[in-house]
Amino acid sequence: MSSSTAEAELNEDEHAGLELIRESGGIHQSDFWKELEFSSRKGSRIVESLVEKELINREETVYKGHNTYFISPTARGLDFRLLMAGDMLSPFVGEEEIDPNSDSFSQWIMNLAYEE
Repeated sequence: MSSSTAEAELNEDEHAGLELIRESGGIHQSDFWKELEFSSRKGSRIVESLVEKELINREETVYKGHNTYFISPTARGLDFRLLMAGDMLSPFVGEEEIDPNSDSFSQWIMNLAYEE
C-alpha cells in the first residue's frame, strides 16, 4: 500500500497524530498523546495503526527516566534516482562547492545524456 493510499484511509485522530509527528520531526510517545489530549490507550492505538501503515517509525527509548518510544515520520515520496546518472551520484550532493565547468560535473551530465 502506498503512503498516499494509507493516508487517505486515516481517520481524523490518526491524521492529527500523523501531522503532529511530521511537524515536530519526531516526538516521544509519552508526550504524543498528551499533546493531542488523548488517553494513553487511545494514543497507543493511533501510534500502532500508523506504524502498521508504515507512515511512522517507533523506536524504544528511555525518556525522563521512563521507558517509552520515540516516534518519527517515515520518509515519503523520495526518489533518489533523480540524483543519479547511471551509477554516478550527482556532484552537487555534499558540502563542497562544485564548479559547473569541472570534469566531475561534465562527466555526470554526459552520463545523463547517454541514459536517454
